[in-house]
Amino acid sequence: MKVTACDIAGLLVIEPKVFGDARGYFLETWNEQRYREAGLDARFVQDNLSFSRRGTLRGLHFQNPNSQGKLVSVIEGEVFDVAVDLRRNSLTFGRWHGVNLSGQNRLQFYVPPGFAHGFAVLSESALFAYKCTELYSPKDEVTLLWDDPDVGVQWPVSEPVLSEKDKNGLRLCELPSDRLFA
Repeated sequence: MKVTACDIAGLLVIEPKVFGDARGYFLETWNEQRYREAGLDARFVQDNLSFSRRGTLRGLHFQNPNSQGKLVSVIEGEVFDVAVDLRRNSLTFGRWHGVNLSGQNRLQFYVPPGFAHGFAVLSESALFAYKCTELYSPKDEVTLLWDDPDVGVQWPVSEPVLSEKDKNGLRLCELPSDRLFA
């Protein structure tokens, strides 16, 4: 397994070792001991699976309190996955990092607590998997506006399919200070 730190502290791109032959392939998507040795020491309590069609954009979501770290990957299809730093004392506060995840490249992206997270579907459809370090808590969830000009995410979709919640997200400058991370 190869782990690459991103330009924003805490974000990791993980390339699992894939064993393939004429029958197909096998890869380990999580092994607590192996991942801890590679620098990802997280305890996961919930697994989620999301199916979305081309052009769907989900996010940018976060929870605070009860913030979630997420280890995400794509089983089938392709997405552009984004994390936005919401740690107010971070040198990279308000900056974003994006990575293409697909069933072909089999990459994983670790987004620790303190970040908003979202993705846009680039293929006909995508089956998206994520492990979470905290349980989903609707009362703690906040949505950062997907196209906030102060953040400037360069999404590869121009007219995404959005939920009402995502259409009505808050701009970074509108987020209450108690919802940002220390």
